[in-house]
Amino acid sequence: MTAFDDVLAGNDAYAQAFVDDGRPGQAACGLAVVTCMDSRIEPLMMLGLQKGDAKILRNAGARVTEDVLRTLVLANALLGVDRVLVVAHTDCGMTRANDEQVQETVAQRTGVDARSLEFRMIEDQHRTLQQDVQRVRSWPFLRHVPVAGCVYDVRTGALELTVP
Repeated sequence: MTAFDDVLAGNDAYAQAFVDDGRPGQAACGLAVVTCMDSRIEPLMMLGLQKGDAKILRNAGARVTEDVLRTLVLANALLGVDRVLVVAHTDCGMTRANDEQVQETVAQRTGVDARSLEFRMIEDQHRTLQQDVQRVRSWPFLRHVPVAGCVYDVRTGALELTVP
């Protein structure tokens, strides 16, 4: 028995019923969504979208990192993305500590010095969201792409447009 037997069994059942609908890899609605990895967020459902409508990029805190920027450039150039929505959320674990505290926790759990890792913890969610939206807007390869920022309420399902 392995740590992945449950998900491999789940995939087996999925694959047996799977039907390829022939959808292309393009974002049908021209949208890329940068959001948090929090498992309470269902990006397509919260926006009333379907499979194939948008490109979904997820990481801890919905942060606009170098890799997110690289991926957005590719999505814009090759996959039909012509707008970007950055979606933070309420009750985010990234707002509950700072980098130093997380580095200490990681070091305690792993026995490895974690000071070389930048976790990009969030002190002020609205300010961080504004900065991340601005980072996309000012990236030379994406300046022509409309970008907005929202906060998703994990208790109500509502989005608040905070960076139009």
